[in-house]
Amino acid sequence: MSKTRVLIVEDEPHIVESLSFILQRADFEVDTALDGTEALRRLSRHIYSVLILDIMLPGVSGLDVLRAVRSDRALDRLPVIVLTAKGQAADRSAAEAFGATAFITKPFSNTEIVERVCQLAEGVSK
Repeated sequence: MSKTRVLIVEDEPHIVESLSFILQRADFEVDTALDGTEALRRLSRHIYSVLILDIMLPGVSGLDVLRAVRSDRALDRLPVIVLTAKGQAADRSAAEAFGATAFITKPFSNTEIVERVCQLAEGVSK
């Protein structure tokens, strides 16, 4: 049986390293993208069970990536966790309006991230 694959889209190297470590330790296969363009490229080439997406990215924003995911029939059911430092109500509303499955603000709890990814990946496999 293959591992559940997660794509992390985040431009802060320390956060990418932290998320990768905790998710790999929880037995997930992890891919990363540092910007929205690379995220879209990876999403078109690979199948993921969960997408962890920052809103503020260089080039193509996280909200634009989310919009592209939700408008693509092959990806529209992919669970997306928006992980961002922008925690105001307007940011959460925008992410929800674009179709985010979950919204987590930075700084985040490692336990919360792993639990949400496990929960959402399990829902995909059913």
